Order: sequence, then C-alpha cells, then structure tokens
Amino acid sequence: MTTDIGIDLGSSKTVIFSSSKVVLELPSAVTVDSETWEPVYFGEKAKQTMGRTPESLTAVTPIERGVISDYDIAEAMLKRYMNQAFGNKILRPRIMATLPAGLTELQHHSLSNVVESAGGRNVSVIEGPLAVAFGLGLDFSKPKGTLIVDIGAGTTDIAVISMGGIAVCESFKTASSDLDAQIIRYVRKEYNVEIGPLTAEMIKIKIGSAVKRDIEVAVVAKGRNVFSGLPESFEISSGEVFEAISDTVDVICGAVRQVLNKTDPDLVGDITEDGMYLTGGGSELAGLDVKLNRYLGIEIHKLDDPSHSVVKGA
Repeated sequence: MTTDIGIDLGSSKTVIFSSSKVVLELPSAVTVDSETWEPVYFGEKAKQTMGRTPESLTAVTPIERGVISDYDIAEAMLKRYMNQAFGNKILRPRIMATLPAGLTELQHHSLSNVVESAGGRNVSVIEGPLAVAFGLGLDFSKPKGTLIVDIGAGTTDIAVISMGGIAVCESFKTASSDLDAQIIRYVRKEYNVEIGPLTAEMIKIKIGSAVKRDIEVAVVAKGRNVFSGLPESFEISSGEVFEAISDTVDVICGAVRQVLNKTDPDLVGDITEDGMYLTGGGSELAGLDVKLNRYLGIEIHKLDDPSHSVVKGA
C-alpha cells in the first residue's frame, strides 16, 4: 500500500504518524557495540541502558539539539522504526519530516537523505513551527501574525508565522533536556549525590514546576554518593526543583522576548490580540504557561496534545 507519513525525528523521541494516528513513538536512542559500532538495542531498551552500559557497549543519541549527529546510526534507527511500524506492508511512502526552525540547507539535505535511505520516497522537509500551524488549521490567506513556541528536548523553536510563511524564527539550544541537567547539578551540589539523566527527568516530571507551587510536594530518589561511591537515597522538594530550574526557564522566556523584539510591530499587535501557542513535550512542565503569561503579558494557548502537535501537522 502507498501511504503518507509524518515523521518527527526529535532529540529525545522519534514519532511516526500515519492514517490519522501515531503508529510509533520511541526514544531516539541506540545502543551500539563499542568496537564495531553495530547497533544492538533500539528505542526504550537503548534508553534504559544510558549510563548503565558495560565497556563493550555504548549508548548513542543520533539526534542532538534537533540535528543529526551520527548519520549511519540515525539511518539504522529510522529503518528499524519504519519496519516496526509498517513491516513490508508499505510501498513508496510519501514522507513529510520535521526539523527545527532556521537550520541550514545542508542540515535540511542531510535529514531528507537519512529518511530516504531508511526507505522513504518523495521526502519533503518542513520546519516544526510551520507544521504546528498546519495542524492548528490557521488561515494562511490572511496577513496575520501567529506566534508558535515549540519546546522540545534539544531545542526551543520560536516562530512568527504569517500568510503560510515564517516571518521571524529562531531555534534556541536551551530546552527541556537543560532542565534535567540543572537538576543533576543541583543534587550534586546540595546533596553530594550523582544522579543520571533518567532520574533527573523523573524528578522534573513528578514535581518540577516553572512557578512556585502553593503546596510543597517531595519525591525520594536514588543516586551515588560523590565521596563514598555508595548508593544513597535522598528526598528533594518541589521548591528545590523550582530553584534548580528557574534560571533555565528564564532563558526560555527571554528567548521568546528576543524573537518578539525582532518582529514587525504590526505582527506583534496581532500576537498581543490573539495570544501565542505553546507546544512540544517541554511545554508540559507544570506552570510554564503561567510563567510565560506573567513574563510577556500575552495570553498563552496550550495545545491539547503538545508532544504530537508537530508530527500531526506534518
């Protein structure tokens, strides 16, 4: 069968969308043999090996900050995922792949090459914010500005869209994974405990917030004591996580303001009237919409399914 497929090859997850549904959603992670660099595990299993591999294996993330960092591994991963999603039932699919805003022609080309080598035909590449705008069903015939902020794991894409094109856009390298890194730093400094990215992500999801919570909550996590090297449990509160990530949240808010500063005043007038659209997995951080609203004074529209809005639009 011939079909149309949308692919979002993200820094943390690869999502494949076809026939009005998500057919595959797996981490963009591969565990390879350290000597031959041959892939051993893909997806969820590979993600679980991060920070836990013996010397014979290496965990690789072939997409870093929204850009392909290891071409061969990215191709092998996508081939495997396409096969898992469709088996041999698919013939010459038309593929629309997404990438961060403002990348170079070479980076566009390298993404379409990877998708083509993995089995796609008629590959087109679209910038994430534009795909979100299509998914929202915006009226592209009107000269009206719309602000879309897409916070992924590796990049925060901010774009002002008008008449079906991007008027101003920036892709910032501060995103959701930087919040995890801040939590790792904080725990090491305050508790002398080393934790991995998976534990930091768990803490962020459970009790992380961009604004101070009215009621404090806490979570118990485990790590390795920096001095003794022995396992150690510790309790961290939501207030502490707020302190740890507040600088990074401020950087993301500042990035949105930076893009607005470069935008024509008439388009900014449209955005002030209609509000901005907040999407991407990173936008699920509790209280982020409240923080942005306070910082920018603009109404924030959170999308219903932020993790899939890009791929659905594609």
